[in-house]
Amino acid sequence: METKHEPCSPFVQRPNSLRKTCAEIVREARLSLQVQSTKRPFTPRDGQRQLFGTNSVRAHQDTRPPSAFSLHAQNFEANSRPGSGTRLSPLNHKPKIQVPCDAEDSFKVFPKSPTGPVEAKKGLAPARTRLLKPASLQSLLPSEASTDGKSNPGPKKKQLSAKQLCSPDPIGHVKPSPPKTLCKSSKNTEAERGRPTGFKAEQKTELRYGDITTCTDEEDAESLVWNNVILPLLQELESVAAGSLEGSVDRMCVLCDRLQCTLADADMLSRRCKQRSGILRTLFRLVDLHSAQLNLHIAELCLALSVSGNNLLNICKLIFQISRSESNDSLFEKNSIIDSLLLVLKNEDVSVSGEALLYCVGTLKFLSGNAAILRLLLAKNCIGVAQELIQKLCMVEDGHMTVAGHILVQLTATLRNLADHPDSRTLFVSLYVIPDLCLVLHRYCEDKDICTNISRIFSKLSSYSECCLALARTPNCYSLILDLLSKHYQKQDLVVRLLFTLGNLTARSDEHRQQLFQCNNCMPTLLQLYNNYQRRNVSLGTAFQKEAPSPREPAADALIDDVLVKLVRVLANMSIHPTVGPSLATNAACIQLLMETLELRSVEESEELLVNVAAAINNLSFYQEETSEIRNKHLIIANSMLKLMLSSSMDAILEATRVYGNLSLHKDVREFVMQNEVHKFVVTLLDSKRAEMCFSACGVLTNLALDPPNRVRLELEGASAKLVDCLRDFGPADWQLAGQACQALWNLIGHGADKLLQTEERETLLEILIAYSDEEEALKWRQNEDEPDFHRVCWESEFLPVAQKLIKVFDSRGNEGLTRSVLIA
Repeated sequence: METKHEPCSPFVQRPNSLRKTCAEIVREARLSLQVQSTKRPFTPRDGQRQLFGTNSVRAHQDTRPPSAFSLHAQNFEANSRPGSGTRLSPLNHKPKIQVPCDAEDSFKVFPKSPTGPVEAKKGLAPARTRLLKPASLQSLLPSEASTDGKSNPGPKKKQLSAKQLCSPDPIGHVKPSPPKTLCKSSKNTEAERGRPTGFKAEQKTELRYGDITTCTDEEDAESLVWNNVILPLLQELESVAAGSLEGSVDRMCVLCDRLQCTLADADMLSRRCKQRSGILRTLFRLVDLHSAQLNLHIAELCLALSVSGNNLLNICKLIFQISRSESNDSLFEKNSIIDSLLLVLKNEDVSVSGEALLYCVGTLKFLSGNAAILRLLLAKNCIGVAQELIQKLCMVEDGHMTVAGHILVQLTATLRNLADHPDSRTLFVSLYVIPDLCLVLHRYCEDKDICTNISRIFSKLSSYSECCLALARTPNCYSLILDLLSKHYQKQDLVVRLLFTLGNLTARSDEHRQQLFQCNNCMPTLLQLYNNYQRRNVSLGTAFQKEAPSPREPAADALIDDVLVKLVRVLANMSIHPTVGPSLATNAACIQLLMETLELRSVEESEELLVNVAAAINNLSFYQEETSEIRNKHLIIANSMLKLMLSSSMDAILEATRVYGNLSLHKDVREFVMQNEVHKFVVTLLDSKRAEMCFSACGVLTNLALDPPNRVRLELEGASAKLVDCLRDFGPADWQLAGQACQALWNLIGHGADKLLQTEERETLLEILIAYSDEEEALKWRQNEDEPDFHRVCWESEFLPVAQKLIKVFDSRGNEGLTRSVLIA
């Protein structure tokens, strides 16, 4: 009796209810508001490894640094000064006597007093010409020392002979220590005295016995290492180089490694080796052998010896030249030259060694294109070094901004490659690289190459939530991107990536959507950009300059379509926000551009674009305010959706069906659908295996069944039977879909039209409803382990109320027994 008095009101979608439950919000999001996704723009690899690719604005500039050059031994300087450019003042020097204590007879090797001026020695290590007056050994080893020209009173020490100096000391004095200890001791001593390492200040005092071991040990140790190890290695290098090159490269590489290890053990790397220029001269001569493998070993040793100035530049050029060939990538894996390059980036000053840094980073850019070396760069903290260099480059003075810009092109391209690896994403966030890149964009906003590379980095990273959040939290990031879109609107590869980044940001949260929308000039910039690419060549008012139209090419058309796809996706995602959406729906310019796209493009040529346009219109059609342009033009839009509905693209059909689901709330749209027999296509969609397709079709049928004349026509197409099949197939897995199917069935058969159902169909429907209404049985069939509460809420709020109404309808028409068992359960 209660059923008889219940009004049999049809189910109608009410998108603007004042109070919404959690389930209603979820349902509305599925019914209408869809976050759009799209493919990341494809970046083709350059055919050749060059500093600046063919698409670079620098590619045709005469002032750009070259990618190709020739290097020979004559380009290097053996006697290089420190890279500061400041020439040191000459230091007065008094010779010290070197006593090789390990000789068989120390008197035989002890230098004799010359009878005249000593000639300059000739060899690998140039010696300074020294003029020594004939003197006796006793006069060179006085017993007193003076610091100010006056005698220093004190106990006299016994003078020793050279043989006694080299013999074991009976009173506890030790022999000279091994070379490594001596070099470190000497280094510390000089540091304590405040003197530069490698240089000897003038000594105004005579040496006492106690000073002999401390002042001559360094020269003794270095001489021993030089004469016994280093010089033979250099001689062997030259000997092998003079022979046949076949089979000798490996030997020379081994000798270079041994030489570097020897210098390291003796603490003679950097600028601490007095014969450094001789070593460099030998190494530079080997460059003319033009062996990539050998040159990498030479370069590593030269960097370890702290070359500077022109030598540093040429060494970086040499490494860059080797890295230009992909076949040499394996050499960098076997060598530790990458560590040396990263040290150069950390230690060198941009204002002094800018060009060397350019080729150094250019090498890393090439190498980062190799997957194996890319992992190696990450392990060696390349991102951290890059972040430090970015900060230094952002602080250079205006006079050095040109070279800093060249370096940033290479550095951002390197980071672009590193961003491909999954392990890099946490580093980009934890090292605050993303905010630093925004700082670079702000300072170099006019540089199209830098902006394009950073846009590629952002398009890759913004696809991941943690990186997207880091970008969104960067102050003024939205204003910065909008400003770049306005400045470089013609550079399509830059524009498409910035729009893709904005699409990723607006796909994740309402906060991001609102922040973008509230930026100054957000909608004017986006709509001007839309208008420009819609017409391909017309001006956009005051923000953009007028230009003559250019001939259309297929590749250019594809890129233009890609820009529009990403732009419309931003609009569709922003419209999900409950405040932004209504505002966009009332924007006549926005709606007009979307409708023009539907009119101008075909599904066959621009499928993804039209799908995104339909998705944007669907989201905007959710808002039914009186001022909505979608509401005012609903019939025109319904007509535009026909070509999507009749296409072969299932994605286009899905989006068109969703639009009809919202627009069919209007009676004239329902009449349009029935007149054009769109309902037949909608009923057919119930056979789809895609849950989203069936869900959208159920929504359209729910609205179409509001009109009694339509129910009979829908039943003639078999709508009820297909709805029952849909309910049976998808119910336990998707209670939202099950609830929507029940709503459509209620509107179709809840008013007496169930008589059109066959007896078998009614029994099947009742069995399904009874089974699905049992909580224990329904929820155990298919439960989402990740969201069990959501699964239960959907069953309770979306499905169960409608199912119980349908059961009551059957109860009032002679199925009391079945219904009573359901109610008892």
